[in-house]
Amino acid sequence: MQTHTLSCLGVRHYGNRGGNPCQVTAGSPTIYLPYRLPALHPIFRRPIFTLRERVIPYRLLRFLQDRRVATVTLDSGDGANRVDLRLAAELREVFQAIQEDQSTDLVILTASGSAFSAGREPAPAALAGSSGPERLEWLSQLQVASSIALVSVPVIVAINGDALDHGLELALAGDLRIAVSNARFGLTDLARGGFPWDGGTQRLPRLIGLSWARDMILTSRIIDAAQALDLGLVNRVVEPDRLEAETRALAEDILAGGPIAARYAKEAVIKGTDLPLTEGLRLEADLNVILQSTADRAEGIQSFLEKRTPRYTGR
Repeated sequence: MQTHTLSCLGVRHYGNRGGNPCQVTAGSPTIYLPYRLPALHPIFRRPIFTLRERVIPYRLLRFLQDRRVATVTLDSGDGANRVDLRLAAELREVFQAIQEDQSTDLVILTASGSAFSAGREPAPAALAGSSGPERLEWLSQLQVASSIALVSVPVIVAINGDALDHGLELALAGDLRIAVSNARFGLTDLARGGFPWDGGTQRLPRLIGLSWARDMILTSRIIDAAQALDLGLVNRVVEPDRLEAETRALAEDILAGGPIAARYAKEAVIKGTDLPLTEGLRLEADLNVILQSTADRAEGIQSFLEKRTPRYTGR
């Protein structure tokens, strides 16, 4: 088991140290994370990597690699886990590293404290009278949900408390969501004269439908976990003391299948949603053809015939 605590690479316009940007400061736990340089595989469309080592000290999140599962935990220290420039930069970086790490087959995104994420930090006072371009630059540096959504392996979001505003937008970027029974959900930007801008207006209606998405966004309505389950916003609701166990059980159910098949199934569902049915069916067929040429597919068939547990290798 390897434990990681956050990084400096890719912290754009914020948080870089002078001199060596990866310099370790006193009290900063560090690890060596396998980092790989991608080159496109001509058949499987998967990265082939050359291994090297990189020092990654994180501040506002924790990263744990336990064999095939990567766990990212928001940990701002105040329990609210509001998104600011540094947390956004660290999240972009860690999910890029996960995407480039061929050994990871599943991601769990969760948080410590009383909330999953209570939203985002307010704009700095220096931006109060700033021009449009300056404010847009600040907003663009806070956008991080797409980095989560673009990860090719399944992402489970374990919601340990309120997921509000930007926090909900992070949760929407995952594939499956498990929430504790006392969690609340909402996009309340309109109440403050704005509206969601890290994917909330696009991902929420795709998940719960146009009618309820309009209701939640236009009224700034906050719903509880039971309502979120009824709407399909979350997949499961559990008591707080069961969140970790139920998340692990769900992860094990997914990992019992072939990792390549899981990647292709996720791709087919997500990309197919935005395609006409005939093109979506063609994508599904194409990905199945590619899957048939993998060793994992052969192992799946062989293990079924031999009535044994498959031993998938991700090849």
